Amino acid sequence: MRKKLLVLALAGCMVLATGCGKDSDKDTTKETTEVATEATTVETTTEEATKVDAEEVTEAEEEDEENYETGDASLDDPLNQDEIGDSELLVVSFGTSFNDSRRLTIGAIEGALADAFPEYSVRRGFTSQIIIDHVKKRDNVTIDNVTEALDRAVDNNVKTLVVQPTHLMDGFEYNDLTEEISQYADAFDQIVIGEPLLTSDEDYEAVAKAITEATKEYDDGKTAICFMGHGTEADSNEVYAHMQEVLTELGYDNYYIGTVEAEPSLEDLIEAVGKGNYERVVLEPLMVVAGDHANNDMAGDDEDSWKSAFEAEGYEVECVLKGLGEFPEIQQLYVKHAQDAIDKLK
Repeated sequence: MRKKLLVLALAGCMVLATGCGKDSDKDTTKETTEVATEATTVETTTEEATKVDAEEVTEAEEEDEENYETGDASLDDPLNQDEIGDSELLVVSFGTSFNDSRRLTIGAIEGALADAFPEYSVRRGFTSQIIIDHVKKRDNVTIDNVTEALDRAVDNNVKTLVVQPTHLMDGFEYNDLTEEISQYADAFDQIVIGEPLLTSDEDYEAVAKAITEATKEYDDGKTAICFMGHGTEADSNEVYAHMQEVLTELGYDNYYIGTVEAEPSLEDLIEAVGKGNYERVVLEPLMVVAGDHANNDMAGDDEDSWKSAFEAEGYEVECVLKGLGEFPEIQQLYVKHAQDAIDKLK
């Protein structure tokens, strides 16, 4: 019997409380509200009325959320085809509902991997079920979650499975992914997972050079170039401070790193920029995609957005909505990680 091989290159990325009450009196009937019409009277319970109100609020929020254009979903290939063959390269991303950004970032990474490894069938998996459901409802586009993608590989009799995440770091989400993949160890002859984007010192330097090369036109001494990361409660949040250190060591003194949900915070960033003699601020996401955080938390017009906060400090602000996945250098870094994983096979 062939001995099955499981190689897990563990280095990981990111990642309810419910309440219940007792019925005070089982014999108590539900309060009802009578709504009269010319022909009839419709009785609606308070519980049902509340449910209707909640649904109306949800629909209103969804309508408000879609008051901007995210691009043509039909231009993006969800890569959920069968007839995979013996070898598959499953590219796992958090995902985004911003269609253009999804195609230009995640799609571009998948394309670079397909070009680099023609012997593998490249397929897609997202970890965010909320995004998957939203895209399905809005655009009628089906994207596999990780379980569905793995089951698809099993059903197609894939023998060698390489999983390459597009996660930025070794955090909650990457660790959850490795755990789920480990449960499929016996389903394939060989299975291996690649490392996230920022793993080695060489990775940090490569990313630093990529983002500074792409924004060098702004580096005039009067402009602070600020990159927005997501942030996490995991220990892996230190990648942002380390990236700042690498940028400083390489001599990029006008570059700053902050996060939406952790540290360095927006307040930390404003304080750091304030120590320089800057007239202008350029904002760009330090995220694989330019999705909701980039478009709203960073570049939105609300008073609590990064753009508004820097404008309130008197700076001229320009927002660049370009995810890291658009940079060819970043795409090739994922190719390198996939190659390192493949080298561990056999």
